[in-house]
Amino acid sequence: MIHVAVLGYGTVGSGVVEVIENNNAEVSVKAGEEMHVKYILDLRDFPGDPYEDRVVHDFQIILEDAEVSVICEVMGGVGAAYQFTRQALEAGKSVCTSNKELVARHGAELLEIAKNKNCSYMFEASVGGGIPIIRPINKALTAEKLENISAILNGTTNFILTKMEKEGADYGETLKRAQELGYAERNPEADVEGYDACRKIAILSSLMVGKNVNAEKIYTEGITKITPADFAYAGAAGMTIKLLAFSRADENGRVTAMVAPAMISREHPLSVVNDVYNGVFVKGNMLGDVMFYGRGAGKLPTASAVVSDVIDCARHIGRSSIVCIWEREEAELTDISETERAFFIRAAADAREAVEAAFPEGRSLTVEGREKDFGFLTAVMKEKDFEERYSGLGDRVLNRIRIA
Repeated sequence: MIHVAVLGYGTVGSGVVEVIENNNAEVSVKAGEEMHVKYILDLRDFPGDPYEDRVVHDFQIILEDAEVSVICEVMGGVGAAYQFTRQALEAGKSVCTSNKELVARHGAELLEIAKNKNCSYMFEASVGGGIPIIRPINKALTAEKLENISAILNGTTNFILTKMEKEGADYGETLKRAQELGYAERNPEADVEGYDACRKIAILSSLMVGKNVNAEKIYTEGITKITPADFAYAGAAGMTIKLLAFSRADENGRVTAMVAPAMISREHPLSVVNDVYNGVFVKGNMLGDVMFYGRGAGKLPTASAVVSDVIDCARHIGRSSIVCIWEREEAELTDISETERAFFIRAAADAREAVEAAFPEGRSLTVEGREKDFGFLTAVMKEKDFEERYSGLGDRVLNRIRIA
């Protein structure tokens, strides 16, 4: 019998228990042995819960129980979650997690410990929630030299942007609706400022190049400045706006990574990824383009991905099932000021002459009924050159968005 412990009995943790218990026959067959949730670690009690008798408050009980071979860390954060994960791996217990913050910060270190202790550290649910992406990169695409990844990695922001585009609602109104529906936290900063997507693209980038990509060094910008007016001009240009996480590796292994709102063509596959859905668009040098699509969050989709890792660990008790290359050596990140792209500018109507003078190779966009502002698309140029010209326009420019 495979005995499992779940650390954290919140949304995802309760989902993990539900998946294992409700799908126990299927899960056990695929694991090769019957699977049983022996412990649930939480600071709280859960009177009346069907699994209240499995709740414990002391991690040492789990750590010292030789029967427990797989642990699901779904606590979140990098404090106790890091401490417990490290202790478990040092004790030879495999750990499966959905904790993108912990994986982004300590993934390389924890993978190294797991390999040395003949156990596994698995994190399929940390990036795409229920979307398989870690395993495909580590297994199905191992013959590829991955060249770049473009992705929509946060369901909250994608929901907000979708509603802004479809309904013409402003950011604040749509955020409130997302919170009421449970798609956004009371404090939505990690989502709307792009930090969640940044951690996820850091993980994917690290797997792409085999070295550690530091999330804290990735340029990150959120969606709080996007308005319905920006969507109106994007539509006039045959584009839409998404919070895009992007990463590219050059021939020397240097990484260009960024998280920022971007206008993308209606012909791009990511343009039709709407509402709370996520999409990951990967380009390999032999395969070409491939896309992964589905629910990037949610109780049961995320829990399902965690349990898929538990099954993998159960098949490899006493040995590591890790096939990815993610060394602790830090990858070199390029300076985004040297990267090239076109930009969208929205400016006050009386700034047209100044904008056209600053960007003579660009073109204006018009939207019927909009007389107080106008849109403008620049030519492709380096970020630093754009910022120099843009900053000289003063407060008559209302917004700027990169074009992917």
